[in-house]
Amino acid sequence: MLDYVDLEADLSQEERLIKQTAREFVDERVRPDIATHFEEGTFPTELIPEMGELGFYAPNLEGYGSPNVSETAYGILMQELEACDSGLRSMASVQGALVMYPIHSFGSEAQKEEWLPALGEGEAVGCFGLTEPEHGSNPSGMETHAERDADGYVLNGSKTWITNSPIADVAVVWAKDRSTEGEPVRGFLVETDRSGVSTNEIHEKLSLRASITGEIGLNDVRVPEENVLPGVEGMKGPLSCLTQARYGIAWGAVGAARDCFETAREYAKGREQFGGPIARFQLQQSKLAEMATQITTSQLLAYRLAELKERGDLRPQHVSMAKRNNVRMARDQSRIAREMLGGNGITTDYPPMRHMANLETVYTYEGTHDIHTLILGQDLTGIAAFE
Repeated sequence: MLDYVDLEADLSQEERLIKQTAREFVDERVRPDIATHFEEGTFPTELIPEMGELGFYAPNLEGYGSPNVSETAYGILMQELEACDSGLRSMASVQGALVMYPIHSFGSEAQKEEWLPALGEGEAVGCFGLTEPEHGSNPSGMETHAERDADGYVLNGSKTWITNSPIADVAVVWAKDRSTEGEPVRGFLVETDRSGVSTNEIHEKLSLRASITGEIGLNDVRVPEENVLPGVEGMKGPLSCLTQARYGIAWGAVGAARDCFETAREYAKGREQFGGPIARFQLQQSKLAEMATQITTSQLLAYRLAELKERGDLRPQHVSMAKRNNVRMARDQSRIAREMLGGNGITTDYPPMRHMANLETVYTYEGTHDIHTLILGQDLTGIAAFE
């Protein structure tokens, strides 16, 4: 496994165990069938409880069954899952960073006790409803709204590109509260079996195919007051969740790139042309050297993020830089790896083109590459280009 500057030498025993556990799970339980799931557009849902048993959902949280592992351990977990497939890491990211995290951070004690153990164990599945058909990069323009009535709230609106929604038991839905002056954004826990909720699956994707993606339709959906997340109002709520998810993506993308590199290196050493392995040619060695360098620099950025997060100094802009850089790197290097495999590289027998297709989605979701560029530009100049 590529670790050129020996970063793993500094891992704690717990971090090493998590890395080993994730790799064994991926190699034994997921990797043998993941290409088939990609082709068929399915996710191995039978593994969801098993991932819960192994502690793959929000293990960096504290209490309610979560072990409170280090941020490095959590990042390594995301890296190992995405080394298999971005859809696998997306499942864990959404369940942990986008569903369990807001309940843990902003939920009532009753909400935490009801949902966190079940979600952590994989007995329940959650999804995160923010993006709308007409509001992606500008989520504050959302049209989904809530109005108070005698029994709680009535929700109306629609969300789209929602990972896990067709199989979710609960959705964390962000909506404008029209009953309050200023219409602040609030979070609602919406059980998907409530009357008026629809979670249609989105088909015919050309990317992230081994992931279940859908919509959330809300048609006069009634939820009681106790389903409102009491600890936050405004865009701070959903945006803080996205920061958690983007942190995992910054690590996960490195895993996808590493898997592409390792596949290309082994292929080049074994593929013989003109009387010997193609790995002996300068052109191929140049590609491998550049891939290893780009992956290593992205690893360094991810490890630094973990240090900042652990001590409470991580800013959203730091995460924007890492998400932007590491996903772009993985997107570029997956293409080089596919190139090195020649015609064989376009089949599902090898992972680079599957990673390459997946990374087109990762490049876009959780803040597009361009939006993260503007976030950094505002931080560096003090001038917002998108206002």
